[in-house]
Amino acid sequence: MSDSDTASAPVLTIDGPRATIRLNRPKHLNRLQPDDLATLLDQFARLDADPAVRVLVLTGTGRAFSAGFDLGEVAERATAEVEAESPGSAFEVVVNRLEDLRVPTICRLNGGVYGGSTDLALACDFRIGVDTAEMFMPAARLGLHYYPGGIKRYVSRLGIDNAKRLFLTAQRIEAAEMLRIGYLTAMVPMDRLDREVDALATTLAGNAPNAVAGMKRAINEFARAAFDEQAADTRARASMRSDEIKEGIAAFTEKRAPRF
Repeated sequence: MSDSDTASAPVLTIDGPRATIRLNRPKHLNRLQPDDLATLLDQFARLDADPAVRVLVLTGTGRAFSAGFDLGEVAERATAEVEAESPGSAFEVVVNRLEDLRVPTICRLNGGVYGGSTDLALACDFRIGVDTAEMFMPAARLGLHYYPGGIKRYVSRLGIDNAKRLFLTAQRIEAAEMLRIGYLTAMVPMDRLDREVDALATTLAGNAPNAVAGMKRAINEFARAAFDEQAADTRARASMRSDEIKEGIAAFTEKRAPRF
């Protein structure tokens, strides 16, 4: 993935079962603008509606993954007398929508991740980052009470102590510490980043899509303490009669890769 000097809204490409969304404002560390949020929602809807897509990779152009949401927009929101769909709430909608995507998602952290984009990455199912990455959540320095959904995601993914440390101190941490606390799924040198992402994307795309989507939903519901047991039981029972399980068992018996 090469750098580009031309800023644009997030760029979606689809190559077989793999979709990639690339944040593309490198001169501003891929800081998200309000129009970018609308673009991302449109792209998510397109991916959810395309059964051929089996995995999404989210990444950035240049030396950072993303510097989060434009602080100018946050300041404008803070001084507004009337809020309808405020930039802050619009950002939360996008992050929640990413977390709820049907397909498994990988955040390819090509560099630093800051502010709201730390939650954007956390909403992905996996995060593979370069060993030069860093992250920080500056809300406490800005006088900003972060939106509750983002705090909940930090607590459920990283634990209470790590969430307190990152939110309340606003300290930067480096890639090795990001890996230790569970923020990163894997940490690799830049020259191995694409290899690691490609390997995981290939694995995910090769698994049974309906089973993956249903189990992903159940796991996310457990994390939110909002598990729909009846819906999960219905999905589990349906899987026992599905074409997916027939192919999976046949492939296992014949000692070959399944074709879902």
